[in-house]
Amino acid sequence: MFTGLVEAVGTVSQWEDRGEQARVSINLPFASELALGDSVAVNGCCLTVTQVSICEASFDILRQTLEVTSLGELKEGCQVNLERALRVGDRLGGHFVQGHVDAVGEILDWSEHGQDHRLEVRLPAEIRDLCIPKGSLAIDGISLTLAELTELSAVCWITPHTVIATHLESVQVGQKVNLEGDLLAKYVKQQTARVTPAV
Repeated sequence: MFTGLVEAVGTVSQWEDRGEQARVSINLPFASELALGDSVAVNGCCLTVTQVSICEASFDILRQTLEVTSLGELKEGCQVNLERALRVGDRLGGHFVQGHVDAVGEILDWSEHGQDHRLEVRLPAEIRDLCIPKGSLAIDGISLTLAELTELSAVCWITPHTVIATHLESVQVGQKVNLEGDLLAKYVKQQTARVTPAV
């Protein structure tokens, strides 16, 4: 379980294709505090530490994960959002995030407006029903509030702090991003889908 509050930004140091899977190595500031088997959200996708050194951690990515996330587009030098799993007793400043990507979106607009930025992301049909105005959406692991919704996209307004504390400083229009809908919205959608009207 995660909060969507990015703990650090890491840099991909190595990408290795391994047939049906891949291994990514990331330089990150808290590598020395990690142990084998720990969970880390990388751009919003929960991955397991498979190798660790003083300043670097490696993660194996299964083919299925590569197919349903944007992680397959990573390459050496890419910046990624990082968050360690939530500890019992920690403050929950964002929202409940599982690290299970629901869909891959595309950045349609990333523009500066005064001191703030406007981020518009295309929403695939499978996640559109999980989004409401002023609701929460995790975009590449960042817990964001949806300021506006259109038929095809979501708009978020980004504060200067969020820009410098995440990988948003390096994103570009057209870039693919991982999307995770609000956990409560998923349960509500599933339960209401089971309800059949009385005859």
